[in-house]
Amino acid sequence: MFKVQNHKDFTEQQAAIIIGISEKNKKVEGLLGELDEQLAGQITELLKEGDISPKKNKIVKIHTFGKTSFKRIFVVGLGREEKLNFEEIRKVFGRVSKTIQESKLSSIAVALDTFVTDSTDVLDVAHALGEAIPLATYIYDGYKKKSNEPEIKLEEVTVITDTDIEEVQASLQVGFQFGTGTNSARTLVNLPGNMLTATDMANYAAELASKYGFELEILEKEDMEKLGMGALLAVNKGSVEPPKMIVLKYQGKEEWTDVIGLVGKGITFDTGGYSIKPKYGIVGMKSDMGGAASVLGAMEVIGELKPEQNVVAVIASTDNMINGNAFKPDDVITSMSGKTIEILNTDAEGRLVLADAITYAKHHGANYLVDVATLTGGVIIALGNHTTGALTNNEALFEQILEASHEAGEEMWRLPIFEHAKERVRNSKVADLNNSPGRDGHAIFAAAFIGEFAEDTPWVHLDIAGTATAKSNYDLGPAGGTGVMVRTLVTFVLRFGETEEV
Repeated sequence: MFKVQNHKDFTEQQAAIIIGISEKNKKVEGLLGELDEQLAGQITELLKEGDISPKKNKIVKIHTFGKTSFKRIFVVGLGREEKLNFEEIRKVFGRVSKTIQESKLSSIAVALDTFVTDSTDVLDVAHALGEAIPLATYIYDGYKKKSNEPEIKLEEVTVITDTDIEEVQASLQVGFQFGTGTNSARTLVNLPGNMLTATDMANYAAELASKYGFELEILEKEDMEKLGMGALLAVNKGSVEPPKMIVLKYQGKEEWTDVIGLVGKGITFDTGGYSIKPKYGIVGMKSDMGGAASVLGAMEVIGELKPEQNVVAVIASTDNMINGNAFKPDDVITSMSGKTIEILNTDAEGRLVLADAITYAKHHGANYLVDVATLTGGVIIALGNHTTGALTNNEALFEQILEASHEAGEEMWRLPIFEHAKERVRNSKVADLNNSPGRDGHAIFAAAFIGEFAEDTPWVHLDIAGTATAKSNYDLGPAGGTGVMVRTLVTFVLRFGETEEV
């Protein structure tokens, strides 16, 4: 995908070049100046007349009519340089990538140094470019009849820079892996429930294990019964599809110590069970495995980058269906941990499967836990559709996750778990816990319930119910699955231990 060349060595013919220009630095110099000379000062003239502008979001395409080594020049307005942080640069590259896609170009060149600012060095910019291209050009066609028109995709990007080629190449590649791993998660979320069963998800995990050398374990229903995974099995009772408990282990250290546990909710379709969802609320429930998708996407990137960390990924997967055998409100079930649970709401099933998954992650030696789940509508009421809700039992671990989310550009906000929330989930006359104490604050109660199984293990819960899908197109992707938290999880794993000790 990427080829890096120094400016002085670049002589190739290209379909297009991308050049940035900010309000602070709108001089026609450097590579842009060379192109201006070849075009007899036309770029300078267009800038004076306002046809080329440094204003944010303005992209102008100039046809060179064969007078330069580039057939087209895309001049990208960057706006005020003091506002051009990493996230804004990535969005700029997202908009540019969409423009290139619309222009049906298979190869381009990028003058990387023209996008460098006081707050972003050239390696940051390279990472942003590598990440933005796959994110912004991602398309999920689904199962529509294919057109006979030949598909043209961007396949080659020549990056022109005066900086060390190897370092720029490495940053581009890391960014690209972040983007492609996120896209893998997007595709999983976009798949319909009949095309992505728990068995299909287990097969997908097996493919990752084969490709990257992960240790793989897939528990079948009989295995779960022997281990007493009554919470996951209860959710599965109404389904004809067998459940799967999926484990992927990546060992980046000599000893299996300081293990990070990534736990994903893998409900491949959620009817709500006997607490059935309304007809409008049930549409889109194929995305209820968004947490599992994020964990699998993160494991793909971890497999590519091979960090010196130990990671175990645990995914509890089933659908939540209704038949004569399905679990019911007022049932009492026993989780793998031995804790009993009174069922008050069969639509509060995600926290049940996570209970057994958290316990099993600890069984595999997880010293730190991060679970990701499309868990509650309450988090959407609290934080909207752009911010992930986070809850924790450990300040230091949360700070590392929060820092990773800032670096990844994925919004997150912490909600509290006070003692009264724990008391509410422990309030049952017939069991140790109840799975749904009420609608008021239910994003908090759901997390408090999961925390009962994390116990003293440092743990962060990420509720992505609002952020797992997008309702409309945006700079870095289309409507549909977002792959949210893939980049945060990977950044957290890569940076683990660099900040305050947990």
